[in-house]
Amino acid sequence: MKPLPSKMELYRQPYRGVMGDAYNGALVNVPLPTGERCMIIFSDGGGWDHVSVSLKTRCPTWEEMCHVRDIFFMPEEYAVQYHPPKSLYRNIHPFCLHLWRPHGEQVPMPPIIMIG
Repeated sequence: MKPLPSKMELYRQPYRGVMGDAYNGALVNVPLPTGERCMIIFSDGGGWDHVSVSLKTRCPTWEEMCHVRDIFFMPEEYAVQYHPPKSLYRNIHPFCLHLWRPHGEQVPMPPIIMIG
């Protein structure tokens, strides 16, 4: 995960009483290309880069998630959205999606011809 761009510091807020650093924190009222505003929580602990994106009344669209992905990840870095087994579902916020990337390993991908 790349460091938080300085232009995003305008949206930084304390999260659980902590401001965080370039790789950990919370951003509030971040404008999206659609005109909506979102909340973003980001971290790099536990061997994973993690970015959560939430809106007040709906889930983020693919285009909105791509926009946020570009803020936090380099163009050639993988970031994935997981769909775990139903027994492991945990829904803390009804309109939140997540991006993940493990540290130190490549995310397995199907052949490029099968994607898209």
